[in-house]
Amino acid sequence: MTTETAPGAMTGLRVIDLTRVLGGPYCTQILADHGADVIKVEPPAGDEVRDWGPPFHDEDAAYFVGINRNKRSIGLDLASEGGRAVLMKLLEGADVLIENFKPGTLDKWGIGNAVLREKFPRLVHCRISGFGADGPRGGNPGYDAIIQAMTGMIAATGSKESGPMRIGVPLVDITTGLYAAIGILMALSERQKSGLGQFLETTLYETGLAIMHPHTANYFMHGKPPSLTGNEHPNLVPYSIFPTKTDDIFIGVGNDGTFRKLAKEIGKPELGTDPRFARNKDRIANREALRAELAAVFSRHEAEPLCNRLLAAGLPAGPVQKIDQALTNEHTVYRGDIISKDWYEGVASPIRMDRSKPSLRLTPPKFSQDTAEVLGEFGYSKRDIEALISEGVVCGPVRKR
Repeated sequence: MTTETAPGAMTGLRVIDLTRVLGGPYCTQILADHGADVIKVEPPAGDEVRDWGPPFHDEDAAYFVGINRNKRSIGLDLASEGGRAVLMKLLEGADVLIENFKPGTLDKWGIGNAVLREKFPRLVHCRISGFGADGPRGGNPGYDAIIQAMTGMIAATGSKESGPMRIGVPLVDITTGLYAAIGILMALSERQKSGLGQFLETTLYETGLAIMHPHTANYFMHGKPPSLTGNEHPNLVPYSIFPTKTDDIFIGVGNDGTFRKLAKEIGKPELGTDPRFARNKDRIANREALRAELAAVFSRHEAEPLCNRLLAAGLPAGPVQKIDQALTNEHTVYRGDIISKDWYEGVASPIRMDRSKPSLRLTPPKFSQDTAEVLGEFGYSKRDIEALISEGVVCGPVRKR
């Protein structure tokens, strides 16, 4: 990912981003990294995750900084008639509108999807919500951990000793953002054929259900909810953490041939033909016995050299690293996975194309720092902008707390 201004795959796309917190901003950063002009419209108090720290950079939390690069910020009071008039002006030149208001909010303001469809027929309108607009929980707020709890994720995570546990990454929020980006790209592709935009919605709840594989597939097959297996896999053995002489490693074996190869590589070829372990279903039935056999072998090796040897042999193994080790290891450095510009440092876009390069063009914006620039592009004069600021419709670069 380059720090130069590069023609990304989304160059020429204009996105009006009304989202806050995580799923929506994560989605729009994906598009922005690849060239989209993302105008982040924030409420007068700013995106609340600006305050989700420490740590901070100039009063903006790392939580905000990590998901808002390559965007321009304008503060706008959409609860006011004047603020909505400015938004409608912005939408005249937009391809995509993305928002995560409670379903019905835009309708209450008189700018719901029916109005947007009529005024901007080519607009792709994406909403991220907790549960959608209808159904028994329609309109309820959604939060990552609550969705983890409600979709079976927490009940399937953890060990018998720990009990059910929340996954330590906001997986539901992030994946909802990914689904939203995919949906937007699908709608833009369809627009090339029909000439029309459309409304699409991704919800945290449905995302939570969708990513519960293989637990949902297992349940549909045998009707049993997953038990707590800790780091073990319900369908594969060995697939878990093992201690070594130095650090822990993770071994993941996907088929019987791979297991025989692993057994040979670690000097225990007999394990590959042992009737207790020869087939995956046998290894599942004798999980603890196999764990003891492998742990005895791994305890004689150091983690890094062992994993390097196994990986070189085409076997799935990796050291259990802390975040600082992951961000500084030689493969991360070689691949250019860490990007920086001025004070900013972050993880590069994982989407790599040979011609249309992602780029780091803009550091995460201060609140409403681009108000004059953005509104000027839409025909507002300096006097117009000053009037909007004095009326409280548009915010200056200082947040109202």
